[in-house]
Amino acid sequence: MSPMQPVCLITGASAGIGAALAWQFAKAGHALVLTARREAQLAALADEIAAAGHARPLVIAADLATPAGPARLAATLAERGLEPAIVVNNAGFGLLGEAAELDRARQLAMIDLNVRALTDLSLRWLDSVRRHRGGILNVASVAGFLPGHGMAVYHATKAYVISFTEALHAELKAEGVRVCALCPGPVQTEFLGRAGMPQDYFPDYMTRSAERVAREGYEGFMAGHRVVVPGKPNRIMTLLPRLLPRTLMLALTERRWRRANRRG
Repeated sequence: MSPMQPVCLITGASAGIGAALAWQFAKAGHALVLTARREAQLAALADEIAAAGHARPLVIAADLATPAGPARLAATLAERGLEPAIVVNNAGFGLLGEAAELDRARQLAMIDLNVRALTDLSLRWLDSVRRHRGGILNVASVAGFLPGHGMAVYHATKAYVISFTEALHAELKAEGVRVCALCPGPVQTEFLGRAGMPQDYFPDYMTRSAERVAREGYEGFMAGHRVVVPGKPNRIMTLLPRLLPRTLMLALTERRWRRANRRG
C-alpha cells in the first residue's frame, strides 16, 4: 500500500469551468488540490468551499505553461505526501485571429499549455491513478471537432485533446480507470475575454453556464463516459463534420470569423 494520500488535482481552477468543477468534486467528497497561476483567486475559492462545509482544498500556485511547471507541481505534491487519484486537466486558453497575424510566441505558448502540459499531467501519475482506480478528465471543446478559421491553433489543440483522451480511454478502461473528454461549447467565462472574442461571437442557443458544464462533465466522468458534450445543439455540432464535406465546414467557420471581424 502506498503511504501517499490520494487526491483529486484540478488545474486552471481559479475561475470559470475549473472553479465550477472544483465545486462539483468538493460536493461529492473528494479531497482536492487546486492549481493555477493566480494564488489569491485559488485561496478565495478554497475558502468558499470550506465555508460551505466541505473539506478545504489545498492550493498550489503553478504556471503549467512553462517547461518546468508540471515537474515543480509534482514535487510539491510529493513533499506533502499527496498523489493524484484523479487528474482534471482544465488549464488552457485560446486566441482569436488568423494564425498568420497572431503573435507566434503566444500561439506556441497555447500549444505548450493546451497540449504539452495536459499530456504531461495525464501520463505523469498513471501509476497512482491505476492504483486508486481513479481517472483523468480532460477539458477539450466542441472546437476540437471542427476546423477553426480565425482560431486555427486553438481548434487544433482541442482536436489533439479529444483524440488523445479517446485513445487513453480505450487503453485504460479494462483496468477500471475512467478517462473522459469534456467538450463544452461556448461558456460565458473570462476565457472569451482572454481570447479576444466578442460576447456575441457564438449564438446564445449554444451557450451553457460553467456550472452546468461542470455538473454534466462530473456525472459523465463518474459514469465512465468517453466523451461528454453538454447541450443538444453542441452535440449536433459535433456530428456535422461526419455528415458534411470538410470544405463546407471550413466555409462555415470562415463566415463566422469574417462576420465578427467586420463588426470588430
